[in-house]
Amino acid sequence: MKPLVLPRGAPGSLGRCALATAATLALVSCGGGNEFGASDLAGKAGPELSCEYRVNNTQDKLLACVTLDGVRRHQAALQAIADANDDTRAAGTPGYDASVRYIADMMTAAGYEVRLDAFLFNYVPPAVLQQTAPVSATYETGTFTGSGTGNVTAAVTAVDINLALPRDNTSGCEAADFAGFPAGSIALVQRGTCNFSVKALNAQAAGASAVIIFNQGNTSDREPLIVGTLTPATTSIPVVGASFANGVSLAQAGSVARVRVEAPREVTQYNVIAESRGGNPNNVVMAGAHLDSVQRGPGINDNGSGSAAILETAIQMARVTPRNKLRFAWWGAEEAGLVGSTAYVAGLSAQDKARIALYLNFDMVGSPNHVFFIYDGDDSDGVGAGPGPGGSAQIEKVFEGFFTARGIPFKGTDFSGRSDYGPFIAQGIPAGGLFTGAEGIKTPEEEAIWGGTAGEQYDPCYHLACDTFDNNSNAALETNSDAIAYAVLQFAMNTQAVNAHRGKGNFRMPPLEESDLRGTATR
Repeated sequence: MKPLVLPRGAPGSLGRCALATAATLALVSCGGGNEFGASDLAGKAGPELSCEYRVNNTQDKLLACVTLDGVRRHQAALQAIADANDDTRAAGTPGYDASVRYIADMMTAAGYEVRLDAFLFNYVPPAVLQQTAPVSATYETGTFTGSGTGNVTAAVTAVDINLALPRDNTSGCEAADFAGFPAGSIALVQRGTCNFSVKALNAQAAGASAVIIFNQGNTSDREPLIVGTLTPATTSIPVVGASFANGVSLAQAGSVARVRVEAPREVTQYNVIAESRGGNPNNVVMAGAHLDSVQRGPGINDNGSGSAAILETAIQMARVTPRNKLRFAWWGAEEAGLVGSTAYVAGLSAQDKARIALYLNFDMVGSPNHVFFIYDGDDSDGVGAGPGPGGSAQIEKVFEGFFTARGIPFKGTDFSGRSDYGPFIAQGIPAGGLFTGAEGIKTPEEEAIWGGTAGEQYDPCYHLACDTFDNNSNAALETNSDAIAYAVLQFAMNTQAVNAHRGKGNFRMPPLEESDLRGTATR
């Protein structure tokens, strides 16, 4: 499928501070707004120029201009987009489309060559669970994998549930549980004892029009919304999940509910690809982050953090002439299984793949209960997958050097295949990047090193509605934004350590301790 190209000044581009929607206009400012001529800049040393006008081709210049405030402005814009679009930026939704436009407009205005890279995506519309009697409420829900489709409004019939502690139950596990079940009603069953598919199939056999499976409520981790998989069998009727508290409400006498599960449909979505106008096209340095959120929330850490950080780095490097071609990518439908990045890599010719010197991935770089993770390119941790393709170890060392110079501890993390580096590694392209943790639990040892709270998730709002602008560690985001800028600039000028390619000239990044790594140089 031919990609769409956004020329400079294309319709829809909103200028130097381009924004996706009018709602975001107040969130990102150009600063000043005066027009300058060459005479206005005469006699001003580089570090004294505004970041908008100077060439940030050294560490101290670039890191002074890549600021936390700049990154947070982009996150605020993404939050505003979610606010205007049912609190989500998931692929296949208007919120994702607006996010694509925001990134494309910003990068076009900065002077990059921007194109929208099309791919086909199997979009699953969000499920709906509403109670219409004896109370009126809309509940958070999700579709069980293997569910049928339908739009049902009917009386709710609770099936052998147990709301009294310890809430042990076999709800829906036996066909006998459905004796006398009124055909056409919605079966309300409780998690516990048997597989979800057993409960759902028994309900279907009894004539249920839909099934609601609510969490068991016997422990704190069995209180929230539950959404699972119907294995080994599937159903022809819709099956959705609910939290324990919502299940209790639905179990009231006289309860009536609406359940809607729509069939997936194939839609065209877009990655945003932006390239520098200069640089060696046969030695391409890529930096990427997924742009989409999950259906359940705005995704401002996952992955508004990585998306905003590489956007700010790109904007502040816009006047730099790199020795290697720079290519920034914002991927779509990562949350649906790396769909956008996989389609992109699959569409590259063997020659195009060979031109990519390396790929840097940034997914969740501001987790509130963070650890500073660096992808383990050399497999020195000996955990999970083996080492990355040749050159990945050298990428890891660049990031390690940054954190070491700042006196900040770091830890390796496995190339588990859960983010957009996966398709690149599969093609032998060197990869690396940063991560601050998702649903994993912080250990006491990690708490002693990085602070935070042991026993809790690195990101307590991972894949939840609370992944908003406030779900963020400023300290982690600022440090990682600097590390991202440092690495992108280094590889933009020299990839010799990774692939023995010097590029033009003989550029060498000065030792970190010789540069201003605090981001406090005069702007």
